[in-house]
Amino acid sequence: MRNYVYKVIIATIALIIVFEFTIGRKFNQVEEINRLIHNYLMEHPQVILDSVQRLREREAAAEDQQGSRNLVTFRAQLEHDPSTPVAGNLSGDITITEFFDYRCGYCKTTLSTIRQLLAEDTGVRLVLKEFPILSAESEIAARAALAADRQGKYFVFHSALMGARGSLDAEQIMIIAADAGLDTERLAVDMETPEVQAQVDANRELAANLNIRGTPTFVIGDQILPGAIDVETLRQIIEMMRSG
Repeated sequence: MRNYVYKVIIATIALIIVFEFTIGRKFNQVEEINRLIHNYLMEHPQVILDSVQRLREREAAAEDQQGSRNLVTFRAQLEHDPSTPVAGNLSGDITITEFFDYRCGYCKTTLSTIRQLLAEDTGVRLVLKEFPILSAESEIAARAALAADRQGKYFVFHSALMGARGSLDAEQIMIIAADAGLDTERLAVDMETPEVQAQVDANRELAANLNIRGTPTFVIGDQILPGAIDVETLRQIIEMMRSG
């Protein structure tokens, strides 16, 4: 917020300078201009807040547009990275990529929507991008989930972690893993490997390149959709993509 205010102040100073060179540099003229601007801002302080909000909206829109343009560049990494877990139909005609965090409440509630969609539409391919941004527990859970993929139990464990309530510290994660049928000793070793950490780091970098800042975020075709999404909206998007 402070940076935005600074930008507005700098713009105001620039305006004063323009007035000085445009109207003249006589002291009384500059003094009068400064007084008028000062009085106006004192009487209408909302102008600065409005300017800050407008600037933030423009910059956010520009970032979103850049993220959408970057989809072309990063499409292969987004949808076909061989190290990223995939659920649903591996050869499906519709690919949905989800960025999520196991400590994200909206991600947890969205799981039932995703499961319903996969059950009713056998043409959907779901790419799951671990994106731990909320806490240290998020990071531990993400690495454990990626390690579970090495045992062929990624989506089972993913679903169990999403369904968990309360703490997700290392001890609780291992309890969930055991209940999901995982070899916890192997899991504990695999989740500490450089390769697993590299996957998490690559997802963060990809999210930054696509201007994805929160979870859940879905990428479907050329659309980047932040926030929870209902199954009917997903159906409509898929129908439009298939109809071409």
